[in-house]
Amino acid sequence: MTGIGQIWDLVILSPLINVLVIISSVMLNNFGLAIIVLTLIIRVATLPLTVKQLKSTRAMQAMQPKMAEIQKKYARDRQKLAEEQMRLYKESGISPAGCAIPMLIQFPIWIALFQAIVRALAAVPEDFMNLSLHLYTSWPVVYASVPLNPSFLWLDMATPDKFLILPILVGASMWVQQKMVTITSTDPKQRQQNQMMLWMMPLMFAFFTLQFPSGLALYWIVSNLFSIGIQYRITGWGELIPVKQVVSNTPTMDTRFTKRNELQSGKTDSDGEKKS
Repeated sequence: MTGIGQIWDLVILSPLINVLVIISSVMLNNFGLAIIVLTLIIRVATLPLTVKQLKSTRAMQAMQPKMAEIQKKYARDRQKLAEEQMRLYKESGISPAGCAIPMLIQFPIWIALFQAIVRALAAVPEDFMNLSLHLYTSWPVVYASVPLNPSFLWLDMATPDKFLILPILVGASMWVQQKMVTITSTDPKQRQQNQMMLWMMPLMFAFFTLQFPSGLALYWIVSNLFSIGIQYRITGWGELIPVKQVVSNTPTMDTRFTKRNELQSGKTDSDGEKKS
């Protein structure tokens, strides 16, 4: 094992496996609940980064008109365009990378959680030997809790969901999250790229869910729902608002009937005035 692999196991993978095992024992040997609890712990721990990301996204939305003016003014001067864009970012006090940092931080967590789920749910003697290398000998409760129960609802946490319910939930929850944080752009090219990302990311993660253990899919769903709740708390429904407004502004049968009566009444009064 290389030095990087040893650091990974020592700092990230082994602690995650032991925490999962302990939470599972507290949750009456329910590994699914352990994943949900661990997800909430991780999201709460990274909440400051998430809030910073959402505020940066909202600030970028507010500066879109100014950004469009700069892009139009310096369309033929790429160097000047880049300088003016960086100046606008600096004056606004935001960083373009601020929106991507929480996502980048979660990638190692996903990889570690994938490995932790596979190794924690050991089924054969060879897997138990591999698992024992990561368990803390000073924590007797860890050894007393294995083997773990992989069943949760209709799922086996160690295998993909054969009913395809989790892939659908992963894709749908990620689409809602992406839609809420997608920045409206006046640039047709940027708007097209945003639309492509809006659909590509949910479909990609839904496809991953078809291949990965259900435990990882469960983590994604809970994490997405947490993000949706925080996003709504800070900025509301975001880009879902126009959809809501279209629905609320569509006249109902009652309003159309009332307006028709008002028009007919006005016409009658007008005719009455003419007759008199």
